[in-house]
Amino acid sequence: MRRRQLLLAAAAGGAGILWGLRATNRDTGGGHSAYFQTLSNALDKAGLARPTLVIDRQKLLANANVLHQHLAGRYDYRVVAKSLPSLPLLETVMSHTDTRRLMVFHQPFLNLIASALPDTDVLLGKPMPVAAAARFYQQHKTAQFDARHQLQWLVDSPARVMQYAELGRQRQELMLINLELDVGLHRGGIKDEAQLIAALDIIEQEPFLQFSGFMGYDPHVSKNPRLLGGPEGAFSSVQTVYQNFVTIAERRLQRSLSGLTLNAAGSPTYQRYNGAQVATELSAGSALVKPTDFDLDTLADHQPAAFIATPVLKALPVAEVPGIEKLAALQSWFNPNSRQAFFIYGGYWKAKPESPPGLSLHPLYGRSTNQEMLTGSSRVTLQPDDWVFLRPMQSEQVFLQFGDIAVYDDGEIVDSWPVFTHS
Repeated sequence: MRRRQLLLAAAAGGAGILWGLRATNRDTGGGHSAYFQTLSNALDKAGLARPTLVIDRQKLLANANVLHQHLAGRYDYRVVAKSLPSLPLLETVMSHTDTRRLMVFHQPFLNLIASALPDTDVLLGKPMPVAAAARFYQQHKTAQFDARHQLQWLVDSPARVMQYAELGRQRQELMLINLELDVGLHRGGIKDEAQLIAALDIIEQEPFLQFSGFMGYDPHVSKNPRLLGGPEGAFSSVQTVYQNFVTIAERRLQRSLSGLTLNAAGSPTYQRYNGAQVATELSAGSALVKPTDFDLDTLADHQPAAFIATPVLKALPVAEVPGIEKLAALQSWFNPNSRQAFFIYGGYWKAKPESPPGLSLHPLYGRSTNQEMLTGSSRVTLQPDDWVFLRPMQSEQVFLQFGDIAVYDDGEIVDSWPVFTHS
């Protein structure tokens, strides 16, 4: 009798847990909002019927206004090109924020920018192998872009400074050297006084190298746990470390760094800078389009401006998984948002479903770059050829996967912006 009672109690407890879990899986499905319905209509009118990266121009410019107003002339602004990898997109942002400063992260893109935007001031965003730097010069044919004065190579160690010195001597080419500082991210860079002095001494002794400043990237600030002082504590530490490096450099060089490039920040942290810090310029790119990875308190006044739009290929009334088809009814009872299946054109992007609401990836079906399955409740009324919208989690790699960007403005697709190519 006792065993039977225990089994009954266990079964009742299990059922209670299932009911409780089911209660948490409320139906979140629905139709497109007015915004996404209007966007759908614009895509249809433009004759698009493939996965497409869409940028809302008005939202983009609103984000640019927020950034520009925050900087308020206290800092120069450097646009992070990898996060906005399109020449017309970059030109739109630069024009709206009154800057010609870019940060570039890839040698083919560097050559492209030097050719297409020869009036820009470029800082590399990561240390490049010296062979990549040599390849830039081999391919660089645009006299209007003078690399001796418009291009700063980011260098992270005395050893790499020596490599660049050798390249400068070989080419008889002046190279501007900006030193990457480890201000707390611990992803390499100059870490202490000894490394800094060694790097500066090499630069000063080499006739084809010229010291142009520092770069201190601080994305770790936003993720610092409260137990360790939180973002505020990490930001304060970054500023102390950066200021110490500046003090050491000025003492060693016996001159002020005033007028040099003292670069800092990134999209997650640029709003923490209020004019009291040692940096002279701030970098940001992703904040202008706000992918989901940038849904941060420090960017609460920015709005998503980029979406992946893709057509529905198939709409099925039941979401079935091969081999366990009989569990489909149980699955939809347990989670009403997994009742229907929608197979979209393409998929497996670094992105999250945005509209219509209630769509999600099936936990068992698997991912696909060809026809990805999304599930939704009976309240999702998508039909074949309707549009599904996703928000990119990041911009830099995702933006390059769809060809030309469709530019949306006031209910219409008004332009098509080519993205960077690697050739």
